[in-house]
Amino acid sequence: MFGRKILNNLRIWKKSPKQKPLILRGARQVGKTSAVRIFGQEFDNFIELNLEQPAHRDIFQRELPLKDLWQAILLVDNTTINRGETLLFIDEIQNAPEAVAYLRYFHEQLPHLHVISAGSLLEMRIGAKQISFPVGRVEFLYMYPLSFIEYLNAAGITQSVDLIQQVPFPEYALDTVLRHFHRYTLVGGMPEVIGRYLETENVSSLGPLYHALLQTYMDDAEKYAPSSAKIIRHCIETAPFEVGKRIKFSGFGQSSYKSKEISEALRTLQQAMLIRLLYPTTSVEIPAQRNRKKSPRLQFLDTGLINHVVGLQDQFFKYQDLHAMHRGLLAEHIVGQELLCHSSLNAEPLFWVREKKQSMAEVDYVVPHQGHLIPVEVKAGKSGTLRSLHQFMDQCDHAYAVRLHAHSLAIVDVRTPAGKAFKLLNLPYFLAGQIHDYLDWFLKPQICTGEPR
Repeated sequence: MFGRKILNNLRIWKKSPKQKPLILRGARQVGKTSAVRIFGQEFDNFIELNLEQPAHRDIFQRELPLKDLWQAILLVDNTTINRGETLLFIDEIQNAPEAVAYLRYFHEQLPHLHVISAGSLLEMRIGAKQISFPVGRVEFLYMYPLSFIEYLNAAGITQSVDLIQQVPFPEYALDTVLRHFHRYTLVGGMPEVIGRYLETENVSSLGPLYHALLQTYMDDAEKYAPSSAKIIRHCIETAPFEVGKRIKFSGFGQSSYKSKEISEALRTLQQAMLIRLLYPTTSVEIPAQRNRKKSPRLQFLDTGLINHVVGLQDQFFKYQDLHAMHRGLLAEHIVGQELLCHSSLNAEPLFWVREKKQSMAEVDYVVPHQGHLIPVEVKAGKSGTLRSLHQFMDQCDHAYAVRLHAHSLAIVDVRTPAGKAFKLLNLPYFLAGQIHDYLDWFLKPQICTGEPR
């Protein structure tokens, strides 16, 4: 288990005077169990239940009063509680949805006890049992594959971490950090895969791990949604080929499935946090509401899995610019993955569209910041060729935009064909996760009114 950002969030939760039982969300194999076990070492007492085990699951299915339930937990775990703080970890909670209902009673009757649960496909299992989340009595944290910074820390490349977190990023380190970012994009952020890669430094040895992960997700579909398992398997197999694209549900992945069948399957995978359906906004200002009447863009769990399924590994050794690969879709996808990894509220990235006859435009991402909606393009090429970005800037009420590319940090003055002047912040791809830090810096008056860099 590598040092993960989630550990800091768990420590903040622990110190909160209004702490509630915590549900840790995330796809299978992103490291939830390992993170909680490491966190458990910071307590005087740590009790772990795995509800895949019948003896542990049975405790919650007996409908015991909470005091008796607590004694049954201590008995089955053969635990004697010492003085000090105690953490109860209920893993794979989806296997006993009744356990979710108990979380509210832990909060009300045993407030001194720290309780964390984790699981996958929670909504599906709970919905089938007609049990709802105890709204207002639990908290949520979300966990994703390793971010680029977490990958660098795992690899012991801490000097690059320090440079990435330094604003502005020094140009002399660009080539070195960009090489690390390419390798991270190739391998992906799944903990077991990264562990194997750091041991062997052999990309070709990772194939069985990717295959096993995908098979686990497909087995989950058959386990939790047997009636639609075939369609879900099709969506898992097809999704890596469709990342970054606006998709249509009907006939998804060159299939004969109907719109409703695909829609339900993809939403099941979204509940399992294997994919995200990113809906666009047509707004150029805050609040930017998602337009769910328009076709969404598909985001998959991890770029390493995409590369394995689509067969992109060889291309990483042919190109120096991510945008030259897979029609630029992989560069856009890894930026989206970084934005998700660094989101504390599970906020889905937004993108912008303008759909009019003979005037189509699409900006890769828009980021709310300091009361503005900042457009972010993931593009190679010259600033004057960013047609969609220019259309956004002509409509918005500010003069700030961002372009992520494979080159140096720079601020340039740009003018749209319609004559609006704005400042364009050019950032290397690998700074996507630090975009809010750079927007703070970019929007400072002494920066934005100074000479272009």
